[in-house]
Amino acid sequence: MNSVRKEVIDFLHSKSMDFKSIDMERSAEDFLDEMERGLSGAPSSLQMIPTHIGVESDIPLNTPVIVLDAGGTNFRVATMYFDEASKPVIQNYKRYPMPGIEAEVSKEEFFKVIAAYMKDVLDSSSQIGFCFSYPAEITPDKDGRLLQFSKEIKAKEVIGQLIGENLRVAIRTMGYRPPKHVVILNDTVATLLAGRSAFTNRKFDTYIGFILGTGTNTCYIERNSNITKNMDLDPGKSQIINVESGNFAKAPRGVLDHSFDSSMINPGQYTFEKMISGAYFGSLCLTTIQEAAKEKCFISSEVAKELERISSLDTKNVHDFMVNPWDRSNPLAAATGSGNAKDCMILYHIIDRLIERAAKLTAVNLSSVAIKSEKGKNPFRPVCITAEGSTFYGLKTLKERVECYLMSYLNEKRECYYEIVNVENATLIGAAIAGLTN
Repeated sequence: MNSVRKEVIDFLHSKSMDFKSIDMERSAEDFLDEMERGLSGAPSSLQMIPTHIGVESDIPLNTPVIVLDAGGTNFRVATMYFDEASKPVIQNYKRYPMPGIEAEVSKEEFFKVIAAYMKDVLDSSSQIGFCFSYPAEITPDKDGRLLQFSKEIKAKEVIGQLIGENLRVAIRTMGYRPPKHVVILNDTVATLLAGRSAFTNRKFDTYIGFILGTGTNTCYIERNSNITKNMDLDPGKSQIINVESGNFAKAPRGVLDHSFDSSMINPGQYTFEKMISGAYFGSLCLTTIQEAAKEKCFISSEVAKELERISSLDTKNVHDFMVNPWDRSNPLAAATGSGNAKDCMILYHIIDRLIERAAKLTAVNLSSVAIKSEKGKNPFRPVCITAEGSTFYGLKTLKERVECYLMSYLNEKRECYYEIVNVENATLIGAAIAGLTN
């Protein structure tokens, strides 16, 4: 082992930040225990939210549905149907700014804007599938009560409100009388449903939806008989469970994870997400790099000073440096440009091992959910993992490393077979399926 790499490993190990500090078996057991507790209603960092959305129904063909997608800064509207070959056909697609993104809006204004966005498609269908990618408590009639918005959306009066019910009121207020049935789901659930519809020629044993982009979350199909916190469910049926996996609190965190978390506006919340997701990974790398600079891990004191002067770092900066460390427009490349060549290597190895750690933690998440499904024991009927997200596909080598851990642990050790797939327009397709089958 060369001396540069060894010094980086020793530094990360001293802070419990190296991927080798993670025991996959132990971490998966902790994840599974939190899942069980969440399903039973016991205190748990995993909410295990019932969605009341099943997957047993066939998707009706040539039947139009209105689809809405709210998340981040954009609001999308379209109509969709599935043709004779069960392929989704998207029509009347339009994209608008999310209401409340520019200035504070009232509850009435929020839903009035959405209803106005739908004006041209309201006659298309009585069914609406609404992918609403903010934390919501789903009711048995498939409505959703908003728990909180992201910081970008300014609409405090909407928090605590039923999304579908208020949207129907806004549509009626606009003068449109025919009733609408609204099904609320989040992007992870929509991703699972899209995976189920996209491969009708394949035989999968079960389906998982997984998001690793700005944030992270997972969902899977669970038997109602195992959801013991809700005893009024039909025990003979199943439904999709929203794990809220980004909040997993028993992942082995290092010294710098704790200090990074304490600097956030929401310390103690979504600590797992802060270790792997795009909104946080660049900043976590910066925290680690600057600690290494303080501890004189870099050869050049000038490089250390330049790294300590960096005020912010996003995940794209990290990816770009790993792809092209000579691009001086990148703050990391600029900081190491005047130093010893080994300084660039030290920086590379720090980030590389943090990516490896993120991959291992991601594999813990996916392995645990696949094991909990109790499916995938036959290699001809694997678990279908529909994965979405800019971090999963866009952070250098992350996806490939995740698959290496899944192969060695989930497949070889736990004898659970899987396949990772990607579906274009997954959230719109999933929303359409939910609207048509629920």
